[in-house]
Amino acid sequence: MNFEGLDPGLAEYAPTMHSALDPVLDAHLNPSLLQNVELDPEGVAMEALPVQESVHIMEGVYSELHSVVAEVGVPVSVSHFDLHEEMLWVGSHGGHATSFFGPALERYSSFQVNGSYDIRQIQSLENGILFLTKNNLKYMARGGLIIFDYLLDESEDMHSLLLTDSSTLLVGGLQNHILEIDLNTVQETQKYAVEIPGVTIMRQTNRFFFCGHTSGKVSLRDLRSFKVEHEFDAFSGSLSDFDVHGNLLAACGFSSRLTGLACDRFLKVYDLRMMRAITPLQVHVDPAFLRFIPTYTSRLAIISQSGQCQFCEPTGLANPADIFHVNPVGPLLMTFDVSASKQALAFGDSEGCVHLWTDSPEPSFNPYSRETEFALPCLVDSLPPLDWSQDLLPLSLIPVPLTTDTLLSDWPAANSAPAPRRAPPVDAEILRTMKKVGFIGYAPNPRTRLRNQIPYRLKELDNEFDSFSQVTESPIGREEEPHLHMVSKKYRKVTIKYSKLGLEDFDFKHYNKTLFAGLEPHIPNAYCNCMIQVLYFLEPVRCLIQNHLCQKEFCLACELGFLFHMLDLSRGDPCQGSNFLRAFRTIPEASALGLILADSHEASGKGSLARLIQRWNCFILTQLHQDMQELEVPQAYRGAGGSSFCSSGDSVIGQLFSCEMENCSLCRCGSETVRASSTLLFTLSYPEDKTGKNYDFAQVLKRSICLEQNTQAWCDNCEKYQPTIQTRNIRHLPDILVINCEVNSSKEADFWRIQAEVTFKMAVKKYGGEISKNKEFALADRKELRSPEGLVLCPSIEELKNVWLPFSIRMKMTKNKGLDVCNWTDGNEVQWGPARAEEEHGVCVYDLMATVVHILDSRTGGSLVAHIKVGETYHQRKEGVTHQQWYLFNDFLIEPIDKHEAVQFDMNWKVPAILYYVKRNLNARYNLNIKNPIEASVLLAEASLARKQRKTHTTFIPLMLSEMPQVGDLVGLDAEFVTLNEEEAELRSDGTKSTIKPSQMSVARITCVRGQGPNEGIPFIDDYISTQEQVVDYLTQYSGIKPGDLDAKISSKHLTTLKSTYLKLRFLIDIGVKFVGHGLQKDFRVINLMVPKDQVLDTVYLFHMPRKRMISLRFLAWYFLDLKIQGETHDSIEDARTALQLYRKYLELSKSGTEPESFHKVLKALYEKGRKIDWKVPEPESQTSPKNAAVFSSVLAL
Repeated sequence: MNFEGLDPGLAEYAPTMHSALDPVLDAHLNPSLLQNVELDPEGVAMEALPVQESVHIMEGVYSELHSVVAEVGVPVSVSHFDLHEEMLWVGSHGGHATSFFGPALERYSSFQVNGSYDIRQIQSLENGILFLTKNNLKYMARGGLIIFDYLLDESEDMHSLLLTDSSTLLVGGLQNHILEIDLNTVQETQKYAVEIPGVTIMRQTNRFFFCGHTSGKVSLRDLRSFKVEHEFDAFSGSLSDFDVHGNLLAACGFSSRLTGLACDRFLKVYDLRMMRAITPLQVHVDPAFLRFIPTYTSRLAIISQSGQCQFCEPTGLANPADIFHVNPVGPLLMTFDVSASKQALAFGDSEGCVHLWTDSPEPSFNPYSRETEFALPCLVDSLPPLDWSQDLLPLSLIPVPLTTDTLLSDWPAANSAPAPRRAPPVDAEILRTMKKVGFIGYAPNPRTRLRNQIPYRLKELDNEFDSFSQVTESPIGREEEPHLHMVSKKYRKVTIKYSKLGLEDFDFKHYNKTLFAGLEPHIPNAYCNCMIQVLYFLEPVRCLIQNHLCQKEFCLACELGFLFHMLDLSRGDPCQGSNFLRAFRTIPEASALGLILADSHEASGKGSLARLIQRWNCFILTQLHQDMQELEVPQAYRGAGGSSFCSSGDSVIGQLFSCEMENCSLCRCGSETVRASSTLLFTLSYPEDKTGKNYDFAQVLKRSICLEQNTQAWCDNCEKYQPTIQTRNIRHLPDILVINCEVNSSKEADFWRIQAEVTFKMAVKKYGGEISKNKEFALADRKELRSPEGLVLCPSIEELKNVWLPFSIRMKMTKNKGLDVCNWTDGNEVQWGPARAEEEHGVCVYDLMATVVHILDSRTGGSLVAHIKVGETYHQRKEGVTHQQWYLFNDFLIEPIDKHEAVQFDMNWKVPAILYYVKRNLNARYNLNIKNPIEASVLLAEASLARKQRKTHTTFIPLMLSEMPQVGDLVGLDAEFVTLNEEEAELRSDGTKSTIKPSQMSVARITCVRGQGPNEGIPFIDDYISTQEQVVDYLTQYSGIKPGDLDAKISSKHLTTLKSTYLKLRFLIDIGVKFVGHGLQKDFRVINLMVPKDQVLDTVYLFHMPRKRMISLRFLAWYFLDLKIQGETHDSIEDARTALQLYRKYLELSKSGTEPESFHKVLKALYEKGRKIDWKVPEPESQTSPKNAAVFSSVLAL
């Protein structure tokens, strides 16, 4: 505060006079205050004294509650309500600080801060208090211990400080600069120049820093650069005080008169939206202090130094009836402060007295205060009480006297019988693969157990997960699935039936009649397909992932972005996540969490899929969060309002899913530790209730978020592990609420079943006789079942069964850092309006977006499916319509469903695992444009991973900048593969072979050749793909790949990563080139690429007649080009060039497609020739190419 122009009598309180105060009673002081008080020889009274008895307080009206003396005769320079505890801090002109606890103002601590200068400002932090004097900043604990003492320059004259965040402080004064100090390092980090010196007051909002100057001006500064954005010339003399609330700034001060400075009774009020002054507010007191006290309205409290206080509205008229009087012991009020809860006002006068005014008899200074630590009393010959209800209570605390009697532990040996544990049986896989050498057996470790850990519990005694889900097996055949009679067919596990042609003749359209893409399940660890679909249909996540690109070889975010791109391009055809799952298998954390399933476990259904997918859900969010933190936020992810989508050091995944938490640990000794953390998801914690009591889902969710539990933890105060109470409170609500259901035993399943039954009974009672007996009747009579207002429809009984989960929930942060959660229904929408929740601060409505469920099957371990609410943007892109619809995603089976199916859980076969709730209107908050992150630079030359590669072995010439492909350019492509897993097949009784699981292939070499220009036919990509997985068969006869070609240590080839080559192909696809090759469908499938059909020119189909066999590239090259290729092995460069030449020949023979009849005759002759020689290319000495034969010439003549 600026004291220029105030009462000249204040000059007698010069700092140099404080230490010389005589311990005599001041003339202005009421003698009754000194009853039973001994004056300190230094002149300072060390005990706070009640001035008067508590008076009756009228609710809602401020009245004086207590008055105490801080220091007799020494003026109070500053007062401050603690923001963390129920305490009031007072600083004096003598540099002494005193704190008072609670509304009774009981003295808590008192200590000297500075011996030479007065305390000018106080700021409370979590671990201590900041005190600002003229040229000193001191941080002290609430008990008086010094944490740090920062000495400023002697020339500084500081008056104000502002805490901008938890670790940054601004300090200003009469000089022409403001200092920025880092509280962690206690160092000056920045010095901002101030054009107008004399900053005595600083405030902050979410838009500006506000600086009040001694010249009477108020400057508005940018939060980042601290540059002046606007300036108000409030008073011609000097500024006394100002405050900011919402869009209003109010200031009081002094105006220049002929006789000097005079207190101006007009308050200046400014509108921060239009940056201009509005009508000044005339008040009936001489304003020296003012504060906004917003409760129901934006009230202003205006205080004069003589003790008059007036309340008024900043945009209204001041009423003299709203004035009350503070009775200071001294002649002047020196300081004024308002508590964070707005329930208490504090005044300090020139005689060292503090007056507390409140609007209730038992006020609280903060909405949520932590407990204050007091000095423990000395305990002599007493023991702490023991709580027998605490399970973790150490019994060693109970003193036991020495005794000669027999103890209970002295059990006679005759009454005991040894019962050794029976050794568990050896794993059947070990016995199957064991080889005996003498009497010792050797077998590979199947990795079914942790290292050096063998469980003693036998299978028959294991009542763990899914005991409630076991269904008696029937001796009838597996094909009819009698044990799944209650499960609808669309929810059952789908499998692909393989034929000689592989997948080409499998009818995927039978399972998916939509334009959305399913995912194939035959790949190892494809149990996560349903969660990939959930993440894809989250629009902000989809756009973020597709904008991401980094240099890591195995980055899950990059691979997920590539997979999402394929799902975007697909028009109902299934995709496969082979590359994503390949990267997933290489991440150590995934293996450590047990997320990588062995083939034997996946086939036999060992392990719990529900637990597995919940762990996978936590893992993928954490992994994506870490991957995103390594890159800058894409420009596409800037908020619609221009602000950054996420802060530095955080990721967009963190902004979408992260929830800030406050964890409090309370030891029984009273020591409390509070730390901040964040979580990406929550796990449901169910109440221990066997009475069948009704619980709303919102109640259980609140209990799970604001978790309280007893656990053993380390206590710094006790210096040992002690039973503690762990509580967790939420600070910030996420945009996407992710919940793991944790239904891992019959106990949790019974809870869901009971709650669904109770909810069903309540719904039946609510709707009464209006409920129809079957769903068809209800749908046919919807008009008659409307409410009188015509708004609410009565559901059918089938829609109400097995439903406990709400479609929407409403969450609100309370003032005391609490959380209110309630179920939100369509009835609430009608009653309160759709925008009601968004209008209230801190209120969020979340809509159910997806549920992942475990379909139980005792034979195979079941399967995982997802119910997903697909939004309007996806329907607009795929089908050209704008609506929302729930779908069932069961691998490659996709089917529209009624929305009630998404929340109906029959616990006999359908168990919830994961829930996704999305904040309403989430997509409208962000600019969701996708910018292709792949640039043309990926095609330029790159170094090989192989250590022994020589330039003489280079088989390709990279593209120059002038050769960059354009839309419609031709590129010859061929790929070679190796086998990672052999095909699994069984021989039927009729002798035919049935493929159970196809062989797993991996791309080993990719070649692209130029399709036009002077360098036509010259490769510009010939990459050998390094692999870390074990290769079962190199297929050298067909691929040309030899052992060692893919090993970076010994290979002489141009070896790259799959991701590097994948980016090259993706760029070519995105630029619009046309690929020419033979059998490209299989190549792209193994490479895991989705290419639009109009960009593929496959010679296997160009030279094919309907209902006839496919013709090999070798035979076509011999027949049309007189070329002998693929002699001993295949070469991808040769195959790609040959495919290009065949395409040129096709254009020549068909006259670019203008003469289909003549080309049909060519094909007919081709098939006749093939049948005659059994489709085998003859040796050179036996027969020449038919290119020179007469029959071929006659065909060409046609």
